[in-house]
Amino acid sequence: MSEAPKQSVRVVVGGEELVVRSELPAEYTRDVAAYLDDKLRGIRAMLPTLEAHKAAILAGLAVTDELFRARRTDGEVAGRIAALADDLTRLLPPAKRGPRGGATE
Repeated sequence: MSEAPKQSVRVVVGGEELVVRSELPAEYTRDVAAYLDDKLRGIRAMLPTLEAHKAAILAGLAVTDELFRARRTDGEVAGRIAALADDLTRLLPPAKRGPRGGATE
């Protein structure tokens, strides 16, 4: 399996122009950078005297918090879906249950 070639993408985060080399599509890289830049701008608007590197750390923490919350939500949703699938499987006649078989009663 071959890797996608890396491409250089210019982005601006926190007023700094950066060149990012990535195998991901350029538009995706720009969207990610713009999202981080928006977070950084929001923090700087709330705390205008905060040093740039500390604002960047807070922006990183905010994005990481969003990621962790999304992962937790995804796990909860997956658990609910699995439970519903098991409930539905139990309602089916045994011949229609398929390979999962559902829980035994």
